[in-house]
Amino acid sequence: MKQFFSFSFIILLSAFVFFSCQKEQAPRSSVISEEVMNQVRAMGFSIDGLQAVDGGYLVEGDIFFSTEQLGQKFNGSNLIIAQEEQYRTTNLVKGLPRTITVSLDSRLNGTPGYPQALQTMVSRYNALNLQIKFQIVSSNAAVSFVNGSGSFLASAGFPTSSGNPYNKITINSNAIGQGTSSTFINYAATIMAHEMGHSVGFRHTDYMNRAYSCGGSAVNEGAGTVGAIHIPGTPTSPDSRSWMLACIGSGVNRPFNANDQTALNYIY
Repeated sequence: MKQFFSFSFIILLSAFVFFSCQKEQAPRSSVISEEVMNQVRAMGFSIDGLQAVDGGYLVEGDIFFSTEQLGQKFNGSNLIIAQEEQYRTTNLVKGLPRTITVSLDSRLNGTPGYPQALQTMVSRYNALNLQIKFQIVSSNAAVSFVNGSGSFLASAGFPTSSGNPYNKITINSNAIGQGTSSTFINYAATIMAHEMGHSVGFRHTDYMNRAYSCGGSAVNEGAGTVGAIHIPGTPTSPDSRSWMLACIGSGVNRPFNANDQTALNYIY
């Protein structure tokens, strides 16, 4: 069963949690203004499933923009209309080589499986010998994983114009679950690695056709100011195992495949 990185309805049945592959369509007109929707479109995102959350808005299911970031100009304007290749944002992490510190808040640190999942995520990135490396710290991290709630699995933003990774990744542990099995740890690590991908500048592999991993109708988001720049060497055909696909099945493990490694090595 597929889950969005923004999961939709939560259905409790026989003490198990299942997640719908259909996005909840909350009435936007009474909550989100036309001005905000136009700003989201201008940044290169669909307003389908747009959610108002604390401090801003969630688009594409797991990408967070603060109220202040809406309408913000990003450096450069190069955007290539995507198919299913790997794509990055205009803003990337600067000051390379660089070690990015990461941490869990107290809630996640005390939830079974999450400390191990964070270590797995760090190990996956560091094994590639990139110009960005990750180090786990107990506090004052450059990127903090914090517990949250809502109609999503996890969320993150994109790098800042000054070249820093987005500093907060929200993990909905109630939706993702918990556990100490290797299946759960790899699943949680995949979600963490995906959100870290956004934080350092990767867009969804299938952002121009989310139907590929999510089902439903294809949505073409068109051009925008955030950037969707093709990463050379990545495929122009669907990539069924990419860590940056928009949707994921419950318990699925997506370590970096060959195309993911090409994309990460090219950028970092």
